[in-house]
Amino acid sequence: MRSRTPADLAGRCPGCYLPTALCLCAEVPRLETRTRFLVIRHNKEANKSTNTARLAGLALTNCRILTYGAPGQQPFDVSVLAAPSTWLLFPDAQPPPPGTPPPEHLVVLDGNWAQARRMYQRLPELRRLPGLALPPPPPDARRLRRSPHPYGMSTVEAIAGAISVLEGEEMARPLYALHELMIDRVLTARGRLSDDD
Repeated sequence: MRSRTPADLAGRCPGCYLPTALCLCAEVPRLETRTRFLVIRHNKEANKSTNTARLAGLALTNCRILTYGAPGQQPFDVSVLAAPSTWLLFPDAQPPPPGTPPPEHLVVLDGNWAQARRMYQRLPELRRLPGLALPPPPPDARRLRRSPHPYGMSTVEAIAGAISVLEGEEMARPLYALHELMIDRVLTARGRLSDDD
């Protein structure tokens, strides 16, 4: 299923990229987290209607999204990874030493599994960051895209998981609910009543 939106966003909300009739912007919570999130989004994800980093950017007051790998773009500025107390949210990242305080900044890679893996491999500065790994999602978790990796999940889902670990389930709950609402709206747009259709 094609999930790239038209360049002029015809018939689409410029905020959430869903069809205007299914816009969920009015449902987006505003969450002030202690943790600052830096999302590095692969350029091929930027215009996909199923990209959930966009939702995180709408919901989180402490979230910044940077593009990686756009044609003609300057090399990625790795200085953004140098802030003290910066960790990486990624299954393969090395855990911090015991007793390390929780991160103030959390880097999140946004893309399909192959794209995220390539970013991790091509930016050695990422591999030097302490890591936060989440448990794999349940096999029956609802998905708009299937991941070939057992730890694969959408970006907003991963951010919600990180918030749950770092700041508590109560803070994460609205983001999980937003993810579920997005799934419902995208499936409605596709003319499907459930993700099993």
